[in-house]
Amino acid sequence: MQRARKLALALAVCGLVGACASPPANISRIPVQTGQETSKDGLFTQPVKWEHSKPGCKGDCPTIKVDSIVFPGNPKLSDLVDNALAYMTGIGNSNVPTYSNIAEYEQYFWKTAAPRDSTLLSARTRYRNSSLTVVELDTWQYMTGMAHGISATQFLNWDNKTAKVLSLADVLRPGQRQAYNAALKEAHSRWLSANPELVGDLDTFVRQWPFQESTNYAFTDRGLLIKYDSYQIAPYSAGQPELVIPYDSLRGILKPEFLPS
Repeated sequence: MQRARKLALALAVCGLVGACASPPANISRIPVQTGQETSKDGLFTQPVKWEHSKPGCKGDCPTIKVDSIVFPGNPKLSDLVDNALAYMTGIGNSNVPTYSNIAEYEQYFWKTAAPRDSTLLSARTRYRNSSLTVVELDTWQYMTGMAHGISATQFLNWDNKTAKVLSLADVLRPGQRQAYNAALKEAHSRWLSANPELVGDLDTFVRQWPFQESTNYAFTDRGLLIKYDSYQIAPYSAGQPELVIPYDSLRGILKPEFLPS
């Protein structure tokens, strides 16, 4: 949750959250085709992949691995992905990072990392069409002595037309946040029913891992995808749960332009 707050701060500082922009209400920005089809009309991407160990280190050495993307011709979005991944690092640190991009984070990491520390920073497009680009940002960090690494995910819903990130408030109808939360809770109930081996006794599981509201949403061709970090609504063994709220359940909640035509 601290990483999410840091990322929200970074977006606000960069002025990239499009709270004021809204497209015409009579034009759907979610085509009825599948994401595989609409991605052909989306922004072009190129991979960025590398793995580095601490310079001059021998034996057990800290490492950084990057498996990310850039958007040729769109430096604003490319920079945002780079900045946001850097901001998502910092386990247990509530302070704003002293670095603002991956290159600066790498230099910071070499100065502070223990021998077996490791960081993975990745980005991929989760959904694309001619109007919207959804980028999934993932970090995984292991610090020496931990039982296991810690992962975190944030979505960027990029408006290709206004060149800004769409927050949840930007895509909901006014006054519909509670209705959105209710639809998300129904999706959570469906997720529980679909995972009986994980859940076991329902009352015990829900008491230990209660439902949590979330603004970490992503557009898909099926509906809004909500992804949780480990330990938010389930034990570590469950990974990072993904819930889907179908578009039919969001009519009257989402603004018309964000529903399939």
